[in-house]
Amino acid sequence: MTPRKEATSDTDCSENFETQESVRDLDVFSLHLPGPLFLRYYPAHRLVTCQPQGTLDDFMLDQISEWLVSVEKGFFLFKRFIDLSQLTEVAISTDHLFEFARNRAKQFQGKTPVRTALFCEKWVGFTIAHLYASLMENTLIQACAFRDRSGAAEWLNIPVDVLALEDEPDPWTSEAFGGYG
Repeated sequence: MTPRKEATSDTDCSENFETQESVRDLDVFSLHLPGPLFLRYYPAHRLVTCQPQGTLDDFMLDQISEWLVSVEKGFFLFKRFIDLSQLTEVAISTDHLFEFARNRAKQFQGKTPVRTALFCEKWVGFTIAHLYASLMENTLIQACAFRDRSGAAEWLNIPVDVLALEDEPDPWTSEAFGGYG
């Protein structure tokens, strides 16, 4: 496992890692994913995004976890971008967030680390993202909290315009995950 630094701001997650060849010239293209409506997959970047809207509560957190577990069982590794900026309310219990993080670490079936960038400009969302990132330290899920999209994009090694999540996703196809799904 890769040791993690405690993240106190965007810049704390700036470790240099091996990078893929530049993908900055590829078009922004996403697919709706089966599951909660706020999930997208960007095949060119092997990126799954989650942009929950409304109230983040224990039930929504459990939905996200169940979906991730089912996808991780049969598919290749993918980066994750969680955008908490569209939340209007946060109603999760601290105990549930701790349990969620503990379960995610146990349930993750990968053998190599994956990156999860958590983004929110608002302090409450950023604090939750930072808490989750700190709970995932010393696991194969490398999580880092960001208050700006450009820092998250750099850390994930993808173009920042992808993280705007403004494209109109195409319908899901099983070929997106190599014929699975």
